Amino acid sequence: MFDLTDRVAIVTGGNGGIGLGMAGGLAHAGAHIVIVGRNAQKNAAAESQIRSFHLNMQVMSVVADITKEEACQEMVAQVEARFGRVDVLINNAGISIRKSPQDYVLADWHQVLDVNLIGAFLCAQAVYPAMKRVGGGKIINIGSMSALFGNHYSAVNGASKAALIQLTKTLACTWAADNIQVNAILPGWIETDMTRSVISEIPEAREKALARIPAGRSGVTDDLAGVAAFLASDVADYITGAAIPVDGGYSAFG
Repeated sequence: MFDLTDRVAIVTGGNGGIGLGMAGGLAHAGAHIVIVGRNAQKNAAAESQIRSFHLNMQVMSVVADITKEEACQEMVAQVEARFGRVDVLINNAGISIRKSPQDYVLADWHQVLDVNLIGAFLCAQAVYPAMKRVGGGKIINIGSMSALFGNHYSAVNGASKAALIQLTKTLACTWAADNIQVNAILPGWIETDMTRSVISEIPEAREKALARIPAGRSGVTDDLAGVAAFLASDVADYITGAAIPVDGGYSAFG
């Protein structure tokens, strides 16, 4: 039911963490994978990891700065030149700057919004013509629990991810006629380099998160693989504009 054989999936920020976990999920479903990131060495390592699965699919990587319109357009051109199509885009690339609200400077806002929100929009805009040419596609935006809940150190990240949910709904409504479904995934506390950096700055953050996760554990990157494959597949054709928590019950906890 979740067969993605011969589909082509672009995963921004796919060279590590959640992005790499989702790329692996799509690869196991049969999709050809395009890893997009700014670090060529990390991209190559991610390629090698996916190839080690010995699956009947192809993988390539593209070095690109998704905050630049021309770079997004060139990235899609490279993918079409290699595979002839684009079927799936996962907008996973993201950053977070953790400070109390009064300590942010304007440059912090620009940096986070440029990657988390504007970069996602530019990538979606870039793949739109390619998806139309093949009769449709799937765009999956990666949000965050900070889009739903406030805390004292994520004003900028939370604002960017909340806006990403609204962008998801707008694109879903606008591009439904082109058979392009647009959804969001909202990861909870997932053990990655990013959450480890949170702990280094805010030691109590993990314990506070775990205290309200009914599943009783942190998430791992593979926990995102299944929902990504589901949303990328034909069985999700009637799902669009949704924001799906993958959080062990965190957002359901009273």
